[in-house]
Amino acid sequence: MSAFIDYAQVSISAGDGGDGLVSFRREKFVDKGGPDGGDGGHGGDVTARASRNVNTLQNFRHKQRLEAGNGQPGGPQKRHGKNGEDLEILVPIGTMVKNGEQTVADLTRDGQTAVIAQGGHGGYGNAHFVSSTRQVPRVAEKGEAGDAYQAALELKLLADVGLVGLPNAGKSTFLSVVSNARPAIADYPFTTLTPNLGVADVGDSSLLIADIPGLIEGASQGKGLGDDFLRHIERTAVLLHLIDVYVDQPARAYKAIIKELKSYAVDLTAKPQLVAITKTDGLDKDIVDDLLAQLKKAVPSATPILAMSAVTGTGVSAVMRKLASLVKAERRRQAQAAKRLKSAPSGPAVINLGNQPADWQIAKTKDGWQVSGQKIERFARRTDFDTEWGVSRLRDIMKRMGIFKELSRQGAVIGDKIHFKGAKSSIEF
Repeated sequence: MSAFIDYAQVSISAGDGGDGLVSFRREKFVDKGGPDGGDGGHGGDVTARASRNVNTLQNFRHKQRLEAGNGQPGGPQKRHGKNGEDLEILVPIGTMVKNGEQTVADLTRDGQTAVIAQGGHGGYGNAHFVSSTRQVPRVAEKGEAGDAYQAALELKLLADVGLVGLPNAGKSTFLSVVSNARPAIADYPFTTLTPNLGVADVGDSSLLIADIPGLIEGASQGKGLGDDFLRHIERTAVLLHLIDVYVDQPARAYKAIIKELKSYAVDLTAKPQLVAITKTDGLDKDIVDDLLAQLKKAVPSATPILAMSAVTGTGVSAVMRKLASLVKAERRRQAQAAKRLKSAPSGPAVINLGNQPADWQIAKTKDGWQVSGQKIERFARRTDFDTEWGVSRLRDIMKRMGIFKELSRQGAVIGDKIHFKGAKSSIEF
């Protein structure tokens, strides 16, 4: 059985594009063959696919480098370089791919795919640059580098109901009774060391229930086991808060868990909740009613409170029916909120008139100037700075975009270094 791993760090690298080729047709009886250098192949993409057949990130603990293939250089006779091989990885449903604080992909449906690193474009060969005024181009482009970064893979379970409570509150027993899950059960704290999932049938529908390892006070700050697993509560629709009937102060136990849910990075107390006293078998009704009365003083009036015994089944059906009702209402609310967000106006349209200053920026640096902007950065990355033809082409592009004119206006003088964001080389003004 695979270990449950819900977090992994990996190095992701898409393939680099192949270089274009400077080449001229060389055939017998052909005096002056024209340029025939082919384009480089594109680098392969790295794609993530969510699969219901995968439930852990364990594989990425052993394979921490994910690399797609590089594109091959262009060849003579206008031969296009071979594209690099794509790489597809399978991840559990609910996996997020992050680059630092940026979320690159959030895979929440079975079969959903996302390109998490894009391969670099291949460079153009000199056959690409033939024109009526340029019959013998001696310029070819470098292939672009593929995306590369250190990624965090983070699994957040997608469940309808999340079970929370202090250790030994009866969560695993409840899950084993109402679903097909078979979690480890024993009469001591921290029996559950990893989240367990089970599917419970309620009438004509079913609920996916997640048993989260028991929380303790300070879990949101990293104490005990809870800090590692609170993330799995983020996406559950409803929380079922179980409280052991034999705990000394039920209201205090309730408040302890609520404090941890509220102190987490995302306030988890905003989710709909159902509170249930567990292990009531063998207790007089008066005792159970007294405990319910104590809890009502601490629990918000909108939160229902029930009593049950998973062992005897008493009250379990009522709990399941109420959970199904709460989940249905919350899913409907989420769908309506998503619909409103989708239909909301996105603000006034911005009209871009082409090569205006907004397309690029110039900044003075200690040793010259830095030019940035999506278009010019891409041209610079594809420039072969080792050839006069490559640099000349880049300078022509900068003139047409008005960059040289603006550099002069801002005080650039002959000999100043011009650097390009994302490029390893520079040119002189």
